[in-house]
Amino acid sequence: MNAVGGAKRGDSALNNQQRDRALDLMRATDPEHPLDVLVIGGGVVGCGAALDAAARGLSVGLVEMQDLAEGTSSRSSRLAHGGLRYLEQREFSLVHEALTERGLLLDRLAPHLVRPVPFLFPVAKQWQRPYVASGIRLYDLLSRVGAYGGSMPRPKSLNREQAKELAPDLNSDEIAGAVRFHDAQIDDARHTVALARTAVSYGAQVVTRARMVSLIRDGDRVVGARIQVEGPEAAGAGSNTVSFAVYARCVIGAVGVWTDQLIHMDNSEAASKVQQSKGVHLVVPAESIRSTTAIIARTAASVLFLLPWGRFWLIGTTDTPWGADAGEGGDPADPEATDADIDYLIEQANRWLARPIRRSDVVATYAGLRPLLAAGNEADETTALSREHSVFRPSPGLVLIAGGKYTTYRVMAKDVVDAALEDLVNDPSSDTARQFGPSTTEDIPLNGADEYARLWATRPALAAEVGLPVGVVEGLLRRHGDRIVEVLDVIAADPTAAHPLIPDAPYLKAEVAAAVKFAGARTIDDVLTRRLRVTLEVADEGRGAAIAAVPIIAPLLGWSPLAAEQQLADFDSRSRS
Repeated sequence: MNAVGGAKRGDSALNNQQRDRALDLMRATDPEHPLDVLVIGGGVVGCGAALDAAARGLSVGLVEMQDLAEGTSSRSSRLAHGGLRYLEQREFSLVHEALTERGLLLDRLAPHLVRPVPFLFPVAKQWQRPYVASGIRLYDLLSRVGAYGGSMPRPKSLNREQAKELAPDLNSDEIAGAVRFHDAQIDDARHTVALARTAVSYGAQVVTRARMVSLIRDGDRVVGARIQVEGPEAAGAGSNTVSFAVYARCVIGAVGVWTDQLIHMDNSEAASKVQQSKGVHLVVPAESIRSTTAIIARTAASVLFLLPWGRFWLIGTTDTPWGADAGEGGDPADPEATDADIDYLIEQANRWLARPIRRSDVVATYAGLRPLLAAGNEADETTALSREHSVFRPSPGLVLIAGGKYTTYRVMAKDVVDAALEDLVNDPSSDTARQFGPSTTEDIPLNGADEYARLWATRPALAAEVGLPVGVVEGLLRRHGDRIVEVLDVIAADPTAAHPLIPDAPYLKAEVAAAVKFAGARTIDDVLTRRLRVTLEVADEGRGAAIAAVPIIAPLLGWSPLAAEQQLADFDSRSRS
């Protein structure tokens, strides 16, 4: 590693071989030879922290109890945005920061996974149009003054007829006009995986399906964590479960909605730091809403998004307290969309639509929990809680981060690594001769971004070269960026992998193999829900795709016929729960 500025980039593949190496290296740590940083949590902030630390030259391990982005980071509105509604809360610095990050994502960090999308903000009364327009002009100004790139077309006020031309399904009786502006969409799960792969290319050791069960202390200082691995990976130890210690000079907790559990693991009497807010989205077919733009509208409590997403629309979101105190329980890893949530979103959407959305139009739903900074008053509405983040140190050697929003993940990662470095200075065992510079992640294109622009510009020639329709190549580029070569290599070795996985989805069989060989997928759900998006896009919740995918996945992960059957049963059980 370099003394300042980090390590050189290497192989980015997440697969069995990489995972085995990472496990071996973590097991080999001891009090005399610890990692610099152990990150707990494989969501967007944890993966961002692993990249930030590794790029500065620190030795880094990351463990995630499930799959990368399996929690909140794959259940967002899939927007890279400043948060227009936060202007009303006068959080101008938060909005400016997020818009700066939006520009970085669009122009430099992940142009293959982030793209501009036009929006309409309809208004019900004529007098509201100049008020809304002034807010959106301020939003646009904040994106240009002192911000990085990502410039969008200027906002424009529209009368009723102009708005209807862009969105024929807007209800003429409800709208008096609209304001048109632009924001950006992001493929959240694929972006988080790209972060993890980029971190691995800088030397980070990443292990999923590995649960942190306890902290390790030396006096008052946290010096590592005990990790438990379950499943076939542990079979060689004579048991289905194996646990081991990972020593680190600093443990970073980026665990989102599990922040309070980690705090109480450190100190059972500590005050809670986060309050859960549930966000629900509906998935409906593209033909359900005739519009050339996304739509954002006010609701009594929050905002409504109607977002085009490939062959579908996303309708969201709710922003309601979640937890026992709020009358909602269950597994925080898999919150559910209730009938009341679905009815609420349909009602809010239908206020603005001439052709009502029906319950039968809903192909799928998904729900996630936002870890918001608690206000100290449990009765507070979560819509009023801050989307800013906070870094805190419950004990020496332990640094946690909570709050924030998806778009500002990079700033959050930088801040928590900065805090970890401050903590390392105070660690008596730390090698003070090593010096580490500031964060460099604003200059690091993520996995898939480097050659994306060139490949996109030459996509007709690429399609002709590989014998695929241009539309198929465009879809592959938008999902994989320049890592399309991994998919094409699979096809070169087996031409049948160029066939669709199932008839009613745009994904190729080769993408299933690439998800396992290069992108860290370890279960059917990892492949079909986060690397692809099949489970949210087909009527059978992915059952047919799972049956088609198992013969591809099983040999790559060494599943026996019995294990493959069990994996399929597990997927079927989860998809129907």
